[in-house]
Amino acid sequence: MTLPAILQNNLRLPLIGAPMFILSGPELVIAQCKAGVIGSFPSLNARPIEQLDEWLVQIREELAAWDKANPDQLSAPFAVNQIVHRSNARLEQDVELCVKHEVPIVITSLGARVEVFEAVHSYGGIVLHDIINNRFAHKAIEKGADGLIAVAAGAGGHAGPLSPFALLQDIRKWFDGPLLLSGCIATGQAILAAQIMGADMAYAGSMFIATTEARAVDDYKQMVVDSDGSDVVNSNLFTGIHGNYLAPSIAKSGLDPFNLPVSDPNAMNFGSGGKSDAKAWKDIWGCGQGIGAVNKIVSAGDRIAELITQYQQAKSNIKT
Repeated sequence: MTLPAILQNNLRLPLIGAPMFILSGPELVIAQCKAGVIGSFPSLNARPIEQLDEWLVQIREELAAWDKANPDQLSAPFAVNQIVHRSNARLEQDVELCVKHEVPIVITSLGARVEVFEAVHSYGGIVLHDIINNRFAHKAIEKGADGLIAVAAGAGGHAGPLSPFALLQDIRKWFDGPLLLSGCIATGQAILAAQIMGADMAYAGSMFIATTEARAVDDYKQMVVDSDGSDVVNSNLFTGIHGNYLAPSIAKSGLDPFNLPVSDPNAMNFGSGGKSDAKAWKDIWGCGQGIGAVNKIVSAGDRIAELITQYQQAKSNIKT
């Protein structure tokens, strides 16, 4: 199946910069889009809700100005992430603002809702739904999602337990639509590998934490640079859903990162900001296992330029 134009036009790299709670704002999104990848942010990062309206205006205006000044290097489209969980009291209002501003791509998480998909389709937008297994993938497509984001083991934030090889092959047995892969992707080589395995695009966030535009505190950015995959632990303590976090940030909060209690997943609440005294993502810092490839804090544009060089070189190496 041919990808929709919105996932092809003006892209210099087949990549979506994943939305990161607290960390992704208009500065990072705009920088990613200008550099030729799809930038995204969670709508809940804009607080109060009036700020979401302001952010969407800012993103559209700055990208339009860039396109006018750079007709030979037009910006990539942007996306907004909606947490479709019953505890998100803002969902209806946030979706209304996405419709108002005709957000080209909406990424939905933690629930597939027909009314959300229909709202985005009403103006011609597309919906990509993130999933951690084949069962959730079927449900999302049955309810009207246009594409899937396979969140495999090792991804930052709420990662799934499955190997990317297993997850992609299960989905590709029945689905030939837009499919993205998330999990340990932090190099151009990894982006190409995702495509070779059957994904159309890659989906990565953790490597963008250590950028000047990310809304992370300096200690968080430096911890990403100083850490590697062995410093990432998986726990459901902080939100009720299993996620990957930096062990040093857990230890800094007074907890033993390698001896964490198990939480009740039925009590998860995305309106409260977390389940323990140490809050994800404010105190306990999310991160994926691929950060061993991140060795310095740079601008998002420079990080993407490096990815493009790596990607092109990897393609050349395969040809030879």
